[in-house]
Amino acid sequence: MERNWDLFLAPYEQTVSELKVKLRGIRKQFRETNQHVPIEFVTGRVKPIDSILAKSKLRKIPLERLDEEMSDIAGLRIMCQFVDDIYHVVQLLRNRKDMKIVIERDYIENKKASGYRSYHLVVEYPVQVLEGEKMILAEIQIRTLSMNFWATIEHSLNYKYQGDFPVEISERLRRAAEAAYQLDEEMSNIRVEIQEAQRLFSHGKGTSDDTNYQSPSENEVN
Repeated sequence: MERNWDLFLAPYEQTVSELKVKLRGIRKQFRETNQHVPIEFVTGRVKPIDSILAKSKLRKIPLERLDEEMSDIAGLRIMCQFVDDIYHVVQLLRNRKDMKIVIERDYIENKKASGYRSYHLVVEYPVQVLEGEKMILAEIQIRTLSMNFWATIEHSLNYKYQGDFPVEISERLRRAAEAAYQLDEEMSNIRVEIQEAQRLFSHGKGTSDDTNYQSPSENEVN
């Protein structure tokens, strides 16, 4: 029997929608209490059907077990200014009662061979459907803006080369990843000055975090 994809994906769409609201709510609480906001912005997406099918074939995941074995059908990405903010956000999510972290992968302390850095969480999140409560797996990627810039470029090149990078391109990507991380470290070293300048700028311009930072790709999460 052919799968009803709209029906299958509806809880995942609900999960992404609800988690985006909750994560943005965290930003608002920090802002309204005049604290440093560890979250720059949040994006999310539900994996397209063709990507689900391709991954299920590659990983040999039976379609009837997608719920249990494919953890990134619902995906969210949290952008941070500083590396320390990433770990702050991770701790905030660990403390929440409305989701359960089932997998943690720290690709910042343990970067991938390609140079990729990010912090990945897989959470179980309950949504209400006609039959009652359904637990949905969702992947949350937490990274700095420079990490995201590198990952976006690498993803585009990976699509072009289908994972088989020329040696020169691979080496350039690794060097670029290190340069991006060095940028993060330098920004962390002067974060006090950066935050003070941002407070002065926001106060003088009468702006808010919501208008300062907008994602150009609201629906793009790898």
